[in-house]
Amino acid sequence: MNDDKPPSSHTPHKSWISRLGQLLTGEVQDQDELLDILKDAQEKRLLDSDALSMMEGVLQVAEMRVRDIMIPRVQMVAIPEEAELETILPLVIEFAHSRFPVIEDDKSKVVGVLIAKDLLAHLFDGKKLTVRDIMRPAYIVPESKRLNVLLKEFRTERNHMAIVVDEYGMAAGLVTIEDVLEQIVGEIEDEHDDAEHEEEFISQRSDREFILKAITPIEEFNEHFSADIHDGEFDTIGGLITHELGHLPKKGEKWEIGKFRFEILRSDSRRVHLIKLKLKKA
Repeated sequence: MNDDKPPSSHTPHKSWISRLGQLLTGEVQDQDELLDILKDAQEKRLLDSDALSMMEGVLQVAEMRVRDIMIPRVQMVAIPEEAELETILPLVIEFAHSRFPVIEDDKSKVVGVLIAKDLLAHLFDGKKLTVRDIMRPAYIVPESKRLNVLLKEFRTERNHMAIVVDEYGMAAGLVTIEDVLEQIVGEIEDEHDDAEHEEEFISQRSDREFILKAITPIEEFNEHFSADIHDGEFDTIGGLITHELGHLPKKGEKWEIGKFRFEILRSDSRRVHLIKLKLKKA
């Protein structure tokens, strides 16, 4: 008599609960399986899309390294250590950062950090001071440090900015706690963000290596690299790569065209976020 009973409507839910049990008991074999469980939960409306995106961001932060997100040296807004305080006020006002790397001779030699509130405290006390007199020690990290480790250090050491150094001990760039958090929660805009600087789609890391936002317009890419990539029906580099691969790419996937080699640095279940570009040698 029970043979004709239709399958329980709760079966899919129980199946998901069973998979969640695997997660809690440590039976998940790899990160892909974990992501499948989380995506399954989102499809069943047990997680919303924003929560899923942040969870994916947390997992990716554990794999990404400082070099993947740092602001490269050429783009740092730096202040000479011998500059007198009143001479740097226009620069501090223009960029409105809370912290600035302090350099000796050039940007490869960072000797400290100027905190804007320290500048304000000394600017009008009548003393002739230089940046060297009020700068604070720089927090130094290697390019290879994992982002999850850096985030923990930022919290425990109560730092907000780190100077990134290469294998020779020279400054390669900088990274902030905001940069790390944005890998989890997405872009964080504040009231001081200048619209002119928000659309910096392309960051140069070396002569042949660049970091691109996936939303970089193909037209701007072509102009920047003197290229002639046909955009067709796609407006952005991320959209073009997704179309060419035939699926939403995962971190580490690569695609080449002409002298350009693209590698996905960050993506989630909905879109690509960051792309590394290497120029092939002629």
